[in-house]
Amino acid sequence: MRRLPVASVFLCFWLVERSRCDGSLQDGMAELHGRFAVSLYQTLTETENVSNLILSPVSVSLSLGLLQLGARGNTLAQLEATLGYNVKDAQVQDFLLHSHRDVSNSSQGMVLQQTCTLFVQSGVRLLTEFTRHAAVWANASVVRANFSQHRHDEAWPLQAGSSSGELSGSGEAQPEAPWWGHRLQMALVNGVAFRGIWQKQFLFTNTQNLAFVLTDGTAVKVPMMYQATEVSFGHFRTPSDQRYTVLELPYLGRSLSLQVVLPSERKTPLSSIESQLTARQLASWDTGLRRAKMDVFLPRFRMQNRFNLRAVLPAMGISDAFNPTAADFTGISAEESLYVSDAFHEVRIEVTEDGTKAAAATAMVLLKRSRAPVFKADRPFLFLLRHINTGSILFMGRVMNPADPETH
Repeated sequence: MRRLPVASVFLCFWLVERSRCDGSLQDGMAELHGRFAVSLYQTLTETENVSNLILSPVSVSLSLGLLQLGARGNTLAQLEATLGYNVKDAQVQDFLLHSHRDVSNSSQGMVLQQTCTLFVQSGVRLLTEFTRHAAVWANASVVRANFSQHRHDEAWPLQAGSSSGELSGSGEAQPEAPWWGHRLQMALVNGVAFRGIWQKQFLFTNTQNLAFVLTDGTAVKVPMMYQATEVSFGHFRTPSDQRYTVLELPYLGRSLSLQVVLPSERKTPLSSIESQLTARQLASWDTGLRRAKMDVFLPRFRMQNRFNLRAVLPAMGISDAFNPTAADFTGISAEESLYVSDAFHEVRIEVTEDGTKAAAATAMVLLKRSRAPVFKADRPFLFLLRHINTGSILFMGRVMNPADPETH
């Protein structure tokens, strides 16, 4: 029996909505998603040599969930152990079904769209049960394709699988699909669109070029946004007693927020904070944040990262899926022996004054500061774009140099 590789592209995200589900299941799923997000982030920081970093934990978890639908044996066990749940469980399926339905309901000032398309090489027969479950759970469609007819620089799978090309907003993800090679037999392409506007927008006229101190101590001038506003703010400590602060800025509609994590002491490297993050620490922010009037300085930044998760996921416990002799995806096709040849993840984010893309000249002004406490992100910091009610992490990353929109 031939071994045909499966390529899976992780490029979508979903929100976990708790309003219709049992409380214990809600809390349990939130903790599992937090644990997975932190583990994925920390594994990437250890295996990828990058400065600025952006990823979408919910995108990766959704794609792994889809693989679960067709996995069997030890391959399924590894996927279940890494995510912490099995999507075939009746309660979990009900929970996720409601989540996907709710995500399509765009709230004020926020647009979320997602599509999921399974591109299958002509001649590969899929099990009806798999395609039916995928369609019900993730609204996936199956498209027959001849991958050998497309050149390496073509991004047609993503374009066909995305409902809206460009994604804009304070949190932006705009994938540009890489090519996976002539061996490709199946590609799971998830497309996502998000656009958000700040609850209180930064004024372009208040943005100034100010110093941002890099890890090596050198300073670069970057556009620093400013506003005096009331925010959620808190002081926290890592297990090794490293102090850091968390600032939360909501988007319009207050269903999503951007959390900025900054070491309290300038001499504390960001790595000492991110290496000690846990799902429990993230959960503590929800109860530890307090409303406060503050002067907020946040650099305007944008970045894009592209990762092949083939090296990352095995480090998290998912190895059989990538092994031609060990992978068991007989739940996808009984006639073909499939395995995952590549798993790509690409995300782009842009944070600006109004929360949307804007081409405007920056006016240099002198600002009259209030006597309120100051939160000034003028050195490396972490950021998380989270769903406020559930804590689900849509995007997670770090800014080491706002002037460097590097791509990997």
